[in-house]
Amino acid sequence: MRVRYDFRLEDGRSIDHVVETDRESKPPANREAADWAELKHCQCSNCPLDSSEYQYCPAAIDIQGLVDTFSKEPAFQKVEVIVSTRERNYQKRTGLEEALRSLMGLILATSECPILGELRPMAMHHMPFATNEEFILRSVSIYLVQQYFSMRDSREEQPDWELKGLVERNRRLQLVNQALWQRIHETCEADSNLKALLSFFSLASSVTFSLESQLQKLRHSFEAGEWNSS
Repeated sequence: MRVRYDFRLEDGRSIDHVVETDRESKPPANREAADWAELKHCQCSNCPLDSSEYQYCPAAIDIQGLVDTFSKEPAFQKVEVIVSTRERNYQKRTGLEEALRSLMGLILATSECPILGELRPMAMHHMPFATNEEFILRSVSIYLVQQYFSMRDSREEQPDWELKGLVERNRRLQLVNQALWQRIHETCEADSNLKALLSFFSLASSVTFSLESQLQKLRHSFEAGEWNSS
């Protein structure tokens, strides 16, 4: 699947970034890998990859181009963003931080990182500019579908209806996000990349620390009375 992000900045510049969700994580032919992309540099504490086999962090390699492009851009500036897929287009005027969070989340979820790769089903059904409530709903829904298929294929005797695995997954993601933020901290002159990662980090945190309260906020829309009165 190909997803194209077109940024129209306030000063008239246009920047586009295309994500091929089925790709190999390797340094682009026209750019050397950055030092901060080496696997040993700020390696995640829960990284399952061996530096003797992998020279570079797959996630860092995949976001290097994006980080370089926006390293001098302030997060507060407004941008017009058009997201194009084969099925449909999305358009929004928003802060650069939100736009980058959406794009960065897509790139990270489709990298060859074994931990971030757990988000691939969400990336394959990408929703640009998702709110926190939408992120929670999509995370839980996709996780439950995964549990259903595992049960049907006899990989799980008892589905995880309590969502404990989802919470644990997002704990792993938080460690990855922290390490990625440390990787790019020194290379960014402005704050757009850093704030985009922090925003992405906060979404994972909402699952880890307050999933039940987040679900309670959504519960009213699933009550029978609400459906009957709509």
